[in-house]
Amino acid sequence: MMKRKSLLLITGSLLLLLASCYYDEELPVVIPDVPDTQQISFSGDIEPILAQCIGCHNGTIANPDLREGNAYANLVPGLVQAGDAAGSTFFNRLPGNSHPIDAGFVLTADEIALIKAWIDRGALDN
Repeated sequence: MMKRKSLLLITGSLLLLLASCYYDEELPVVIPDVPDTQQISFSGDIEPILAQCIGCHNGTIANPDLREGNAYANLVPGLVQAGDAAGSTFFNRLPGNSHPIDAGFVLTADEIALIKAWIDRGALDN
């Protein structure tokens, strides 16, 4: 009887230990600052990042259409609030935020930083 109680105690302790080690929360992405002196171009910096998204956002499957030549008009002003990345639907739905990551990729912290800086600096079509 004593052996059985010891075995149950050890088994229960191991189960509690294993259950307590489970970590379900994603760590937040640390977005680096983009220096104010760094120029950001929509066509040169932002559109190439968005090119990763056209598997789904190609004008036929999901909105917005992020193909080259269509992306800016589909983002600004509806989904991008120029001068306010935190208040922009587009920024808040980037892969890794509330956007599903079904596409198999997540934007890097540097890519997110460029998009944030572009929006915060007025979301220019340049």
